[in-house]
Amino acid sequence: MHHAGPITLSTARLRLRPWRPEDLPTYAAMNADPRVREYFPKVLTAAESDREAARIAAHFDQHGFGLWAVEVVGTADFAGFVGLAIPGFEAHFTPCVEIGWRLAFEHWGRGYATEAARAALDCGFERLGLEEIVAFTVPGNWRSRRVMERLGMRRSAADDFDHPRLPPGHPLRRHVLYRVGRCAETSVG
Repeated sequence: MHHAGPITLSTARLRLRPWRPEDLPTYAAMNADPRVREYFPKVLTAAESDREAARIAAHFDQHGFGLWAVEVVGTADFAGFVGLAIPGFEAHFTPCVEIGWRLAFEHWGRGYATEAARAALDCGFERLGLEEIVAFTVPGNWRSRRVMERLGMRRSAADDFDHPRLPPGHPLRRHVLYRVGRCAETSVG
């Protein structure tokens, strides 16, 4: 599939753009923050963070969309990422496209994740023609679950799953799944 160049999205306060090399140190600092990594198995080293950023870039090259770098216009060149991704594991709901976000701690609590995610959902439904977008996290991650709910996403207990990348008995293995369909999102207005 030919892509007419990378997609950039704009909202009232934010710009969702392709990654740049100078984003990597800020991304590494963010991934070393235990608050940001609370619901992940561990904090990341700079090398691990750079490898994750390289995988994000490869996803853009392959699919034409991905986890955009988020800029707070006039405030921060790089606040984290928000975007769409194809999960690299198998579960009862895959193949699918998920929406995800991770912001540096100093940018929490300002509604940026919700604002950027709305733009990403619109892009997924309107420009990419997706029928459904999912999101998932551990049950205790209420901050992310509230964003999912604000986006009009719905959870069914029957969709809860064990993340295949984590070993049995791992405290973060159980996940809740939220879904939103194209028609549900557009009817909100």
